[in-house]
Formats: sequence, structure tokens, C-alpha cells
Amino acid sequence: MRIAPVAVAAVALMAATAIAVRAGIDDQALGDKDGTARHRSAPVHRVLPTTPQSYLGIYAPQVPRSYNKVSSFTHQTGVVPRIVMYYSSWLEPFQSNFGLLAARHGAIPLIQIEPSGVSLAAIAAGVYDGYLASYAAAVRGYGNAVILSFGHEMNGNWYTWGYRRTKPAEFVAAWKHIVTFFRAAGADNVTWLWTVNIVSDLPGSARIPGPAAWWPGSPYVTWVGIDGYYGQKTWKFNSLFGPTIAMVKELTSAPILIAETGASQAGQPAQIADLADGVRRFGLLGFVWFDSVGNSDWRIRTPAAIGALRTAARSYPGQGS
Repeated sequence: MRIAPVAVAAVALMAATAIAVRAGIDDQALGDKDGTARHRSAPVHRVLPTTPQSYLGIYAPQVPRSYNKVSSFTHQTGVVPRIVMYYSSWLEPFQSNFGLLAARHGAIPLIQIEPSGVSLAAIAAGVYDGYLASYAAAVRGYGNAVILSFGHEMNGNWYTWGYRRTKPAEFVAAWKHIVTFFRAAGADNVTWLWTVNIVSDLPGSARIPGPAAWWPGSPYVTWVGIDGYYGQKTWKFNSLFGPTIAMVKELTSAPILIAETGASQAGQPAQIADLADGVRRFGLLGFVWFDSVGNSDWRIRTPAAIGALRTAARSYPGQGS
């Protein structure tokens, strides 16, 4: 859970379009030198591998405006992310140029679409189909694999689309409508990531309901994402993620990704090792590290934490030994 969401969703479509066409921010910013993306007109099919421990990803500040912080992360840690995540407000276009840049670095873009202040019932009713058509066309034109998540952490109460603020049935209807719309538009390069917050009984953790009420059904989900942070030095993977993993497995056999996680710097070395071990033991796809500052400083910066991450990364494709 991010304390201050990056994306503010009360955005006019004109302003969102302006974000999309902005280019040339820095020498590692968006896409080609002329700021354009190459598009493919033919349908594309991109099915991502589901081998356990295949994906080590990060969120870094300034994405998708720039790739600099991602490159700095790799330079500092020696770890090359296979997933790079960013948060997108409703009505914000798909950032094709950033996707191309990520692909050149061997990474898959993971976009957390945040419908803040938007009626999910209106989405399900087709009110925003013009926006969805534009987004689906851009994703299809991009051609490479894309991971899309909509309304993440919906079983928490801190977002407008979440628990006690929007009815689960409205979330489910909106989710189904979006997935169906994209598939009808031929955007078959999307991996649909249904992302929930952890349900934990750890002392000091928030009381969050189980995710079943928001489950849209297996035909509409490719992977499941679970968000959770090591909020205290004593917390361990089994207690932090284990209950939610068990609940998810009662709903689906879909592969699971730890889609957003971190540990405060004081406990990082041991908890990075614990995270990697938990991912291995539970047979998960991998994890995405929130390398930024939220309600704690989750950034990996100390030599001990970097060493722990490098050790963890050895089990993942494309990393050094």
C-alpha cells in the first residue's frame, strides 16, 4: 500500500493525452529520439512464462517519465529488473514509449491502473469505452508483453475503489468489462494481474478482509498479485504472506506474484533473504520491490541489503552469479 498514491485520477483526458506525447525528457527518457513509438497493426499474442522464480521487478521513482532511477538501481545493485512497475491514473494513456524503453532493457512493464474517484459502475456500463478503446489499441500496437492490473488492493479501505467505499460487485463488473473489452480489441499481449492486499494477523498489521468477494473468476485473471510489506523487523514471510496465499489458492490455481513489497532499511538484509526463500518455498513467480519512500524508507541502499538482493537474484533468469 502506498501512503500517497502517485497517480491522481481526477484528470481530464486532454491533460492525460499531454502526458503521453511528452518526449525527450532526458537521455534515458521515453522511447525513440523523435518521441514516437513503433506500432504493429496485426494482432499479437504474448504469453509470459509461469516458471517459479522467473520475475524480479522494481518500482522506482520517476517512472514512466524516465528510466534513470531504474538504471541507477541496476548500477548500484547489479540486479537487472525483469519487471518495471508504474502507477497510472484513470484516463492516462498507455505509455508506449516507456514500454519500448523497458523492453530494450529486457523488462516487462507492469501498470497499476488506479481508478481514483471514478464510478466503477460507470466503467462497467461502458461510459469510458472510448478511453478503453484508445488504451487497448495502444497496448496492441506496442506489441510486446504487458502486465495490467486494475484497482489493486481493493480489499483494503484506503482507495476509493476499495472495501467499504465501493461495492465488491461493482469492482467485479468493472474488471470483467475491461478484460472483455481488451480481448475483443485484440490486445492479446496482456497478462491480467488481479492484485490484492495481504490478510495478516501479525501484531501491528491492519485488519483486512479476505479477497474472495472481489474475485472476478478464473477466465478473467492470468496471474494473481499480492501486496505486502515487512512493516516490522520481526515479521516473516510465512505469517505475512502465507494466509493470503492460502486464500488465493482456494479461489484459483493461477500463478502468484508478490506484486509490491519492501522492508525498512533496519531489517532489510534478513528480510530480503526471507522474502526470496518464501517465494521459492511457495513456488511463486517472483516479487516486485518498491524501491522508494512511502510510510517507511524501503530503498535498498546499504551494502548488506545489496548483498542480500544479489544473493536472492541468483535464482532468477538473466542475473549474474
